[in-house]
Amino acid sequence: MPTTNKTARRPWYLGRLIGPKPPFKPKHIWATRTRLQHEGRTRDLALFNTAIDSKLRGCDLVRLRVADIHLGDGIRLRTTIVQQKTGRPVPFELTETTRETLAAWLKLRGLRASD
Repeated sequence: MPTTNKTARRPWYLGRLIGPKPPFKPKHIWATRTRLQHEGRTRDLALFNTAIDSKLRGCDLVRLRVADIHLGDGIRLRTTIVQQKTGRPVPFELTETTRETLAAWLKLRGLRASD
C-alpha cells in the first residue's frame, strides 16, 4: 500500500536570508568607528579595529593576550595568532589607527605585556 505525504510543510528557510553574511562596506566600518570614538568606548574600538585588521573570528579575538600585540614599550606592527577552529597560524599587520587605539586602551587599563 503506497503512502503519500499529504501535509505540505512550509520550509523553515522560506522568507529568511540564509548563507554567509555580506562583508562590511567601508562606509559601515567608518560609521561604527566614529560612533565608538564619539561614545568613548576605547576597548570596543580597539577590538573592532583589531577585528577588521586581522579578520579573526570572535572566539580568537577574545583569547588575545597583551603579549600577542605588545612588544616592549609599543604595539607590534605584525603578529601571528593560531586560530582556535583550524589550528593554523594567521599572520596580520596592525594599522596605525589600530595601534593607537590599542595603546590607548592598554594605558587606560594599566595593562602590561605579562597580562
